[in-house]
Amino acid sequence: MADAKDATDSPVAGAPAAPAAKAPPAAAPTAPAPEVSRRGFMKWSLPVGWAAFSAATASSLVATARFMFPNVLFEPPQSFKAGFPSEYNVGEVDTRWKDAFGVWIIREPEGFYALIAVCTHLGCSPNWLEAENKFKCPCHGSGYYKSGVNFEGPAPRPLERARIVLADDGQILVDKSVKFQQEKGEWDKPGAYLKI
Repeated sequence: MADAKDATDSPVAGAPAAPAAKAPPAAAPTAPAPEVSRRGFMKWSLPVGWAAFSAATASSLVATARFMFPNVLFEPPQSFKAGFPSEYNVGEVDTRWKDAFGVWIIREPEGFYALIAVCTHLGCSPNWLEAENKFKCPCHGSGYYKSGVNFEGPAPRPLERARIVLADDGQILVDKSVKFQQEKGEWDKPGAYLKI
């Protein structure tokens, strides 16, 4: 049996021999990674460094220039005309100027006064409660009578009055830059109350 196997494994006499498998070509030697020379490093690093320095300097100059022009706070004017005396009802608190100018105008039979809508406790903005006939601060519960005198809560003193006079054209002129404090006896000064 061994002879039969050998007969099949050996090539037939006279037949050409099978070509031998080609050996893979030898791998080309890899070139070592090029080393970065000092000159090559400086060729790229200096421009990059100068660009970064220039960008940092430019941003610093822009920030400095911006500092020279501060933000502008647009506030409503401190004085304004509030219409004619005939437009106000006796015994009522007029709230139409609270949002725009932070002032209530109160009409009495004898005249007018203007209360500044800033709580004397921490500077919140009280609300006029018509049903309760009082000003009430929503922050800490300070309460004020229609006259502006405090009667409840942590407010240490009454509301401040603004200067109120008649302008040359007959309209009511309110000036918030002039304030009158009751505890200093200033509510009796001219301008704290407009007599009609």
